[in-house]
Amino acid sequence: WSAILPDAIICGLFGIAWSVVAIGISPYLERFFDLITPIRLAELSNPNLPLLKRLATEAPGTFQHTMFVASLAEAAARKLNCNVELVRAGTLYHDIGKMHDPLGFIENQMGGPNKHDEIDDPWVSAEIIKKHVSEGLVMARKYGLPKAIRDFIPEHQGTLLIAYFYYQAKQQAESEGKKVLESDFRYIGPIPQSREAGIMMLADGCEAALRSLKEANSKQALSTVQKIFKSRWHDGQLMDCGLSYEELPIVAEVFIEVWQQFNHKRITYPKGALETTPQKNSI
Repeated sequence: WSAILPDAIICGLFGIAWSVVAIGISPYLERFFDLITPIRLAELSNPNLPLLKRLATEAPGTFQHTMFVASLAEAAARKLNCNVELVRAGTLYHDIGKMHDPLGFIENQMGGPNKHDEIDDPWVSAEIIKKHVSEGLVMARKYGLPKAIRDFIPEHQGTLLIAYFYYQAKQQAESEGKKVLESDFRYIGPIPQSREAGIMMLADGCEAALRSLKEANSKQALSTVQKIFKSRWHDGQLMDCGLSYEELPIVAEVFIEVWQQFNHKRITYPKGALETTPQKNSI
């Protein structure tokens, strides 16, 4: 014991010391080599970080949209055994580019006038919408987000068609005898390159549709989600992400479960319960 114990204690202390050093320098190594670990993903998901606080302040509607999309995507990623931490972190930052022009997106207009009605030019409006991807990448680099998180910004839209303004442009073009190029109204991509990004694209596409279903039942909600999924699949948006067609019904069912949790019913309070009666002061 007298020969072994002192060396064992010294080696143990050295091991503890180097463990402390490794933990201390690991954040710098992660940033230097652009790595993501569960610890770093958890840190990036903290809503008190400056960039997310900016999003909540400057584009509150987008922030609420982001939180609902994160709930949908997380639940689906967990069901399909994907990287849940990566999905959550990527989803929280996917729409940060909307801060370049918050009122250009309806969720931030809070019932006010629609900016695009005043513009009255679908080509200009489409450029504003598409710009949230390029501006998001600029912000992500400025704040030092890892590439794995930055990839969610363009991939959540892929090469989708901005349908509302595309069909508006077609209506205008028919009356003026002009030709409309579909490419002018598509995002530049790329399409999702991972299962996590594919799940988030589906969640992002379903968020607004599910939020608008107030009195619908689960069967109607499921039908809406399935239509969106089929549209994404037939448009070729999911061909590189690794999600199979057989997995889409599983994701759809998870989305409906989460929607039901957010859309739960509450009792209707009687009128008298909402009225306050003044209380007499007791002496």
